[in-house]
Amino acid sequence: MDFKDYYATLGVEPGATHDEIRRAYRKLARKFHPDVSSEPDAEARFKEVAEAHEALIDVERRAAYDEIARRHAGGQTFEPPPGWDSGFEFSGAGPGGMPGRDDGDGPGDAADFSQFFESLFGRSAPGGEPGARRGRSGGGPAQGRDHHAKVAIELPDAYRGGRRTISLRLPVRDAAGQVRLQERQLEVVIPKGVRPGQHLRLAGQGAAGHGGAPAGDLYLEIEILPHPVFRIDGADIQFDLPLAPWEAALGATVTVPTPDGSVQLDVPPASSQGRRLRLKGKGLAGKVPGDLYAVLSIALPPSVSDSDKAAYRAFAQAFAGYTARTALED
Repeated sequence: MDFKDYYATLGVEPGATHDEIRRAYRKLARKFHPDVSSEPDAEARFKEVAEAHEALIDVERRAAYDEIARRHAGGQTFEPPPGWDSGFEFSGAGPGGMPGRDDGDGPGDAADFSQFFESLFGRSAPGGEPGARRGRSGGGPAQGRDHHAKVAIELPDAYRGGRRTISLRLPVRDAAGQVRLQERQLEVVIPKGVRPGQHLRLAGQGAAGHGGAPAGDLYLEIEILPHPVFRIDGADIQFDLPLAPWEAALGATVTVPTPDGSVQLDVPPASSQGRRLRLKGKGLAGKVPGDLYAVLSIALPPSVSDSDKAAYRAFAQAFAGYTARTALED
């Protein structure tokens, strides 16, 4: 996917104010509107300008885009880095829920956005999911908007649960029209067995209400950071278990890791590469606890010294009638 330089598309600097972005968009929209423009690529240019405006005119989307642009190493090819939006606090549904524009200026949600735009902000309209906006009506009391943030935790935190302090950054626009990040810290109880993608609701931690109405809520979407050993699959956890050939062939009792400490595992004789051995209930906690799976991987000893090579020759002689490529034969 191609990286989009939205500031260059609008002809403004990354430090442009809200009003400068709006003026640049209106000027280019008039120039390239397909109904009035004689430019040969007017329709395509109009879509590019509209998309850039949609990304930058909203304070929350702009902050998310600025973070992506900061991490972008240059070049044209681009993929959003894992966890790029972790710790960002948004009103509405957050980057993946495409927060709505804040000034009613632009082509609207029906615009034909690029794959790059959708990978950052999605296509869904504001509302209808955890963290949706709650607007004011009639100028009377109105509950504050819900906020949304994605937070990344370590696998042991999800496995055991506990209290953690998290840091959040809320995009706001200052008096000069510049986007800045307002930071805060919260102490959060991580439930034992929390899953990736699960939302935790913190009542009253969203935006303040109006006219004495209560504050909105904060929804934290859980992301579990990659672990060097374990992989999460729903409520189950997997890991690769290296075995020596004789352990796989003859069986063995080996010490294996779990997120909660080491245990003994019996490997049956004649175990093959890729076999999964289950440790029941050793996955993530829940009404139905997940399991822990050891995926067997045969690890060959080195053949460096003369004695190593002699041992392999003896092994080959002992199994002279065996072929490892039976499946490839007709």
